[in-house]
Amino acid sequence: MENNSVGLVKTQYVTFKDEFFFESGRVLNPITVAYETYGSLNEDKSNAILVCHALTGDHHAAGYNHPDDQKPGWWDNMIGPGKPLDADKYFIISPNFLGSCFGTTGPASIDPATKEPYGLKFPVFTVKDMVKLQKRLIKYLGIEKLKTVIGGSMGGMQALEWAITFPEMVESVIPIATAGRITPMAVAFNTVARMSIMKDPNWNNGNYYGKTPPVDGLAIARMAGHITFLSDASFHKKFGRKYATLEGIYDFFGYF
Repeated sequence: MENNSVGLVKTQYVTFKDEFFFESGRVLNPITVAYETYGSLNEDKSNAILVCHALTGDHHAAGYNHPDDQKPGWWDNMIGPGKPLDADKYFIISPNFLGSCFGTTGPASIDPATKEPYGLKFPVFTVKDMVKLQKRLIKYLGIEKLKTVIGGSMGGMQALEWAITFPEMVESVIPIATAGRITPMAVAFNTVARMSIMKDPNWNNGNYYGKTPPVDGLAIARMAGHITFLSDASFHKKFGRKYATLEGIYDFFGYF
């Protein structure tokens, strides 16, 4: 373990029992948030930083959950003593966003009314809904104002939403590789990805919990998404024309 690692960290959970109102008008309660923290909150609670993860990320942004973990959290090179998000100076909060499958209430969570997973009955949610739930967490921690909110991709969208919806609660935001809205082409790619999952025989109308999940459809969906992430240089590296090692033919297939 590196000297400037935050070391072993434990996922924390808080459950809010009062009603949560979605932008759609749907209401849900109770609702649980999974999160990790790094560093210490100072006396006047003015050194808090919120880290927002991307679509396929989670709240485990730095350090290790278990001594035998082979890899640290996804942003370990950024969070820790002496690193850009310095855990010796700041109190860094990394929540799992609303609707995820990594601890915060989402479609895989149990509906108290039916004792079954919500599945497709889970409310449609927006980035604004994610941020509204994050605000509850920040208030629960006794913090009135954040030093900054930082995130990349969909995490960057959350950072922008903080500045729009709760400007009085943030000193600054750091949105990385993101946008205020996705383009029609991105919506089209998302449609291809979604249909890939829904056409998997194991999709079962979204009721696959406790059964074989639609992993083949998800893999194809991830490929479609991956295409939208790549720079021109990355495209050439992964899919550029090059001779294969056998028989002097071109390798036109590339690898994700």
